[in-house]
Amino acid sequence: MSRKNWTREELILAINLYCKTPFGRLHNRNPDIIKLAKLIGRSPSAVAWKLVNFASLDPSLKRRGIKGAVNVSHLDREIWEEFYSDWDRLAYESEVLRAKRMGERIEVIAEIDAMELSRSGRDRKTLVKVRVNQNFFRATVLAAYEFRCCITGLAIPDLLNASHIVPWSKDEKNRVNPSNGLCLNAIHDRAFDRGLLTITSEYSVIVSPSIKRTSRGNDAVRHLLTRYDGKKIRLPRKFLPDQSFLEYHNKEIFKQ
Repeated sequence: MSRKNWTREELILAINLYCKTPFGRLHNRNPDIIKLAKLIGRSPSAVAWKLVNFASLDPSLKRRGIKGAVNVSHLDREIWEEFYSDWDRLAYESEVLRAKRMGERIEVIAEIDAMELSRSGRDRKTLVKVRVNQNFFRATVLAAYEFRCCITGLAIPDLLNASHIVPWSKDEKNRVNPSNGLCLNAIHDRAFDRGLLTITSEYSVIVSPSIKRTSRGNDAVRHLLTRYDGKKIRLPRKFLPDQSFLEYHNKEIFKQ
C-alpha cells in the first residue's frame, strides 16, 4: 500500500482502537488491528505503529516511564488532545465512524435491541448515544486492566464491570473518561457503588467499618471483602484512576 497522510477520521478510528486494546496487544498480528487496517486501506503494521504513537502521548504511560514511538505528528497530537479533553463527544463520534466504515447502523454495532428503543420514553438519539458511550467506557476500562478485577484479579469478563469512581449522575463531563473507571467484579462493584469500600488516592483498598463489624463470625464477608482491606489494587496498564476522582469517592460516597 502506498504511504499517505493520515486523515482526521482515520486517526479518530485509530484512537478508538487504542483505547479498547490491551497494551500488550498493540501489534500487527492482533485481529482487531488487522480488521481496522482493512477498513481504512492501510497495512496492519502501519495501524499498529500508529497505536504505539498514541501510547507516547498517554499521560498514564508517561507516569510509569513507558515510552511509545517518537515520530508523533502534529495532527496525531491534535486529535489525541481533542479526544482526551472531550471523551463524551469523541467516543460517540468514533463509534459512529466505525459503524459507517463497517456499513452498519450504529444501533447494530452497539447491540441495542430495537424493542428497547421503541419502549423507551427517551429521545432515540439520546438513548443510542448513552448506550454507545457506555459500551465504549466498558471496553476501554476492561482493556486497560487487561480484563482482571483490580482488587481480586478475577479474570472472567462476564463477571466484570467498568465501575465509575465519580457516579454517572454526578459528573457528566467524565462519564466516559476511562480514568474515572475501575475494573471490578460484580460483588466489589456493588460494594464500591454503595460506599462499603473505597480506594484511596494511593490505590489502597479500604473496607467500611460497618462491613468489618458484620464480618465477625461470617466467613463469607471475610473471604470476599475484609481480607482485601489495606491491600493495593492492580493498576491498569493505561488510564490510571484519577486521584481527584478517588478522593471524591473517599469523601462523598464511602461510609466511614
